[in-house]
Amino acid sequence: MKHALALVALMTFALLATGCGIRASDVVEVGDPATVEVTPGSRQGMLLYFISSSSPGTLLPVVRQTGIPVQGVSSGTGDLTSWAGKPLVLLFGGPSRAEMNAGLATELPPSHGGLSLTLTRSGVLVRLDIPVAGLSGLAQQQLICTAVHSGVPDPGAAVTLSGTDGSVGPTHCTV
Repeated sequence: MKHALALVALMTFALLATGCGIRASDVVEVGDPATVEVTPGSRQGMLLYFISSSSPGTLLPVVRQTGIPVQGVSSGTGDLTSWAGKPLVLLFGGPSRAEMNAGLATELPPSHGGLSLTLTRSGVLVRLDIPVAGLSGLAQQQLICTAVHSGVPDPGAAVTLSGTDGSVGPTHCTV
């Protein structure tokens, strides 16, 4: 009996020591990282673009449910009663506490009104009450991507940002 137990123990050790016959290999690349397609804003939610702190220089879409109060942004005199203008107001309100905890941020300065979004023959015109030429490329893309995914018929439309210091664009969302 002792020999049988010793033999079983030895065989178990030998099996564990030799593995299961799978040989080690180098890392095998199989393609690009997985992506998720996010549906543009709808009547139940709005699509906003914030900056990822875990991947600097990257914008991430966030679906914000309607009915979330906007803090720190007043409606001003712009056409903010239209559905298309509301995501811009929310964008200037910055990420919610939960979104900040998830590592999202903004490079947009505070705005206190004067926001409007207008469809033109050449694309989308976003009028702002702040200087736009000095905005970082990421801040401009936050505005551009949020604008074209806010109910604009063509999400590939060119966007022009118009501010107190002139205009930027027309340009496209790069996300």
